[in-house]
Amino acid sequence: MAESHPVVKDFMTPDPITISPTDSIEKVIKLIEDHRISGMPVVDASNHVVGIISEGDLLVRESPMQPPLYMTLLGSVIYFESPKQFHQHMQKALGMLVQDVMTSQPITTKPDIPLTSAANLMLSKKINRLPVVDNDQYLIGIITRHDLVRALKPAVTYESLPD
Repeated sequence: MAESHPVVKDFMTPDPITISPTDSIEKVIKLIEDHRISGMPVVDASNHVVGIISEGDLLVRESPMQPPLYMTLLGSVIYFESPKQFHQHMQKALGMLVQDVMTSQPITTKPDIPLTSAANLMLSKKINRLPVVDNDQYLIGIITRHDLVRALKPAVTYESLPD
């Protein structure tokens, strides 16, 4: 009897929660909190994956901004960057959209790929989730590190073993 090897579709989450590139960061935060997830695919109007956004992307967005560098010379302040540009950057940061902080061109996988290949890809690329796309590049699911851990659970329980 041939042993079957698990594939991505066996453990992926079908029809995952998604977000649009033009949605607000506030919407992402609400979805993450409401659904207790750590990230999600970003899809266009045709359900093609155009990015991925995660808690890590949001944390980078919240990292402190550096004010413009300056020096004083003979009692005058000389800026190396425009304070106006800094102010504009701060305003933009406060009103960012998903497309401004998402990771573009994310790595994806197919549903029939062996689970071990998906796991190796996540480990080698240091990513926590892979959008699963069909042959036309439409999003059909997502596989996460949590799903991989779930796949490690033995299929046979001790109660079902013969005496």
